[in-house]
Amino acid sequence: MSNYSRINNIIGWIIFLIAATVYGLTLEPTASFWDAGEFIACSYKLLVPHPPGAPFYLLVARIFSMFAGDNVLLVAPLVNFLSGLVSAFTVLFLFWTITIMARKMMVGRVTEPTFGQTLLIMGSGTVGALAFTFSDSFWFSAVEAEVYGMSAFFSAFVFWAMLKWEGKADEVYSDKWLILIAYMVGLSIGVHLLNLLAIPALAFIYYYRKTAKPNRKGTIYTFLISSLIIVIILWGIIPGLPSLAGSFEVFFINNIGLPFGSGILIFLALFIGLIIYGFRYSFRRNNRFLNTALLSFLFILIGYSSYMIIPIRSAYDPTIDENDPENIVSFVSYLKREQYGDRPLLYGPQFTAEVIDQEQGDPRYVKGKEKYEIVDYKVEPVYDPKDMSLLPRIYSNQPMHIQEYQKWVPIQEGRKPTMGENLSFMMKYQLGHMYWRYFLWNFVGRDSDVQNAGVLWPAESSQGLPERVAESKARNNFFMLPLALGILGLIYQIRKDQRDAFIVGLLFFFTGLAIALYLNQPPVEPRERDYTFAGSFFAFSIWIGLGVLALADLLSKFIKSDVARAAVVTLLCLSVPIVMAAQGWDDHDRSDRYHSVDSAKNLLSSLAPNAIIFTNGDNDTFPLWYAQEVEGFRTDVRVAVLSYLNTDWYIDQMKRRSYKSAPLPISMEIENYRQGTNDYLPYVERPEVKGGMDLKRYLALVKENHEVLQVAAQNAKPFLSFPTKAFTLEVDKEAVIRHNAVPKDRQGEILNQLAWNIGKSAIEKKHLVILDILATNNWERPVYFSTTTSSSDYLNLQPYFQLEGLAYRIVPVKNPDPEEEGFVQKDIMYNNMMNKFSWRNLDDPTIFYDDSYVSQLPPNTRDKFYRLATAYLQAGDKAKAKQVMERCFTVMPDKSIPYDYYTPQFIEPLNAVGERKKALEIMDVMAKRANKALAYYANDPNSALFDREVQTNFMILQQLVMSARALGLEQKAAELEQTFMKYYGNR
Repeated sequence: MSNYSRINNIIGWIIFLIAATVYGLTLEPTASFWDAGEFIACSYKLLVPHPPGAPFYLLVARIFSMFAGDNVLLVAPLVNFLSGLVSAFTVLFLFWTITIMARKMMVGRVTEPTFGQTLLIMGSGTVGALAFTFSDSFWFSAVEAEVYGMSAFFSAFVFWAMLKWEGKADEVYSDKWLILIAYMVGLSIGVHLLNLLAIPALAFIYYYRKTAKPNRKGTIYTFLISSLIIVIILWGIIPGLPSLAGSFEVFFINNIGLPFGSGILIFLALFIGLIIYGFRYSFRRNNRFLNTALLSFLFILIGYSSYMIIPIRSAYDPTIDENDPENIVSFVSYLKREQYGDRPLLYGPQFTAEVIDQEQGDPRYVKGKEKYEIVDYKVEPVYDPKDMSLLPRIYSNQPMHIQEYQKWVPIQEGRKPTMGENLSFMMKYQLGHMYWRYFLWNFVGRDSDVQNAGVLWPAESSQGLPERVAESKARNNFFMLPLALGILGLIYQIRKDQRDAFIVGLLFFFTGLAIALYLNQPPVEPRERDYTFAGSFFAFSIWIGLGVLALADLLSKFIKSDVARAAVVTLLCLSVPIVMAAQGWDDHDRSDRYHSVDSAKNLLSSLAPNAIIFTNGDNDTFPLWYAQEVEGFRTDVRVAVLSYLNTDWYIDQMKRRSYKSAPLPISMEIENYRQGTNDYLPYVERPEVKGGMDLKRYLALVKENHEVLQVAAQNAKPFLSFPTKAFTLEVDKEAVIRHNAVPKDRQGEILNQLAWNIGKSAIEKKHLVILDILATNNWERPVYFSTTTSSSDYLNLQPYFQLEGLAYRIVPVKNPDPEEEGFVQKDIMYNNMMNKFSWRNLDDPTIFYDDSYVSQLPPNTRDKFYRLATAYLQAGDKAKAKQVMERCFTVMPDKSIPYDYYTPQFIEPLNAVGERKKALEIMDVMAKRANKALAYYANDPNSALFDREVQTNFMILQQLVMSARALGLEQKAAELEQTFMKYYGNR
């Protein structure tokens, strides 16, 4: 090993250790919000997560989780550290990538660099690698259980490996590098598909190395072939081969009568036979290229074979088994992510398009007793040709999306967008807002953590900004240093090595802008999506590293010594990652953050034994899965995700036992909820039951598929309806008392019958399941809604809600106050919130709680403290009310969790318990903040993007006006009202 190689290896591993240490120190100690809870739970027990599954990630994470031994609390940090470790390896291979390219530009591939040149090359790699280490988006994914860190590792590895092949391409065994790359690409499929986007860059490294005189024709062919390889893998291999195997399976079972599995075996025999024939042919013809291509194809398949764990594990009916992909038919649907639907890419309908017809698509099969049975057909909508367009960017007809489109382009409802408007939306939002903004976050600075936050430019002041923005730990200013150094490196590489500059540019484009174009994102997202583009930021970090060479070249006239120049430039450029680290540490350090899991446990602790809880989306569900599956917390509770209850596979799972939870009391059979059956039930009034209908009778008609409920459908089988919005449910009082469904102090109020109007013009399958559980359960198990679920799913059952913490329990007792959503059961709720709930570090102002924390669960929890305190006030117990409010502001003080839109509610009850000073303090603080925020957004040209912030502050001012009047502060109320009107009039 040469002296240069030794130095290159040693410094590379030092950079790796720095990155691994940084990520280890800032690691989240438990399951964070969004997908992390699901991934940790599924890796710990090898369960089946949402499509397309990430099976290789789960297998590796499972190995990491095993080091926890019997201490389940170590599982989450160990799985999180997997992301940190592979992210550190990504940084390592980035370092070696930069040093390969830097050496090539300085002395070529063969010549040994001098000590001065070596020092400069090492400085180049160090600066670029550390800049990526501390980049905002990559650091975010490196400290939680997500697939993006491992995905970036595979991209970094294959790019580095291709550069290694380039240096050894003339050697006899050089093709082993290509086969290794193919295997890593195959493994990466089991993590995320982003790795495939590196293939065009790899193809051009191959083309330039193998071609003596590259030309335009060869360049075009290389681009087309590399794109074809992506298509072959993305559609031909990943879903294509399983789809073909599925067709064989269905044919040989349904048409020939062979037993299940025979078709797959026949397909595998033919497929393996073709591969063997291909290898024999390549040997006979002595065709090295064909042999290498076949080996690469085979190793991609070997890597891809990690997906076999999905149907294998699904066949055991695990507790998390999303889409139930246990047979080849459902497995193909899982791989194709069919549950997420499609977005038009190159040609499709505009948002104004109307469906003029429907075409019957491919059949949907399910595994029957003897063959695969067709249960439904995919329905393909047919649009009027005049409503179709090239590059349809403004395609969603959801009312909320139409409003959001109008913030970017001047479209009008009912008028087809022009091509110019489509392109304008693409440039402004999909590329500008959803890519370039993220790019600048990483290399210029970030305004704050508020949703849709902008870029922080060097000269911008925090004066006049809302506190939510000005004091955000996510307000990072890099003074454009990374951007400037990267642009300098790009220009330098173009001057010195145009081919490599083009290759890095391809990697930058395909892992950034091309993704933004392919995703065709709608005009609103539930959270920021910057993590998607980490591969593009990786490519730009190469140019940041090469910027060190560029700066050294500029200083060559002033500093003649190579060693001195390398040392000066390296030390100067190291300021770039140092600034990034200093600015980003406080908002990327999650080392003491626990509230995502605490909030899940608090919700579960709100529930009585053996409860059923209906939850909403990711942050309302995945932390609960983690708490139950990993920590074994409250496994008697059955978590029922409302959106999943629209699917047959999930209802099947709910009808199975799970740990201490018995199957859900669902009386419907598979024939009643199979996909395509009862997905949507419209209201079709029947006069004879207009006044109301017994719920059990209605469900009996549904289970019979009774013709009295049937509605004719055009070109499709009839579907069911509901004939009245008013339902009744007889109450078995003895069962209510026997199962303690109602506290003793309310048992005298138990009703003989529940009567309510669901108030909907249509119900979905999930609503039918809720009604079925309500009718079948007979009060045996407590049934709850999470307080964070949408009220549209409550089916107007609020009069029968009982609030016991962070969940509403359905009880056969009517709330005496129709204005309140749920009767506050004080003693139960007090015990839950004051004694059972956990609030680890939520009072620590040094910990960064980002927008997903601050804007979601803490406000809801504060509201429940308010409800409890108010209930005690109404009962005349001021001491308990004061105690509850003190607890609220102790565990969630303003200094760590800023006052939110629920906080003004506390002003009157605080005053009532003798805490007038605290009440006035809250009023003054929130009034000043609202005034400052509205003044800022009134002058912000992008204020339309911050409607949530604006509306929240208007709501706060309205509440403050009412509170001021209640406290007899008429002048204060008038001032607040004047402030409100000042800004509201300008909206």
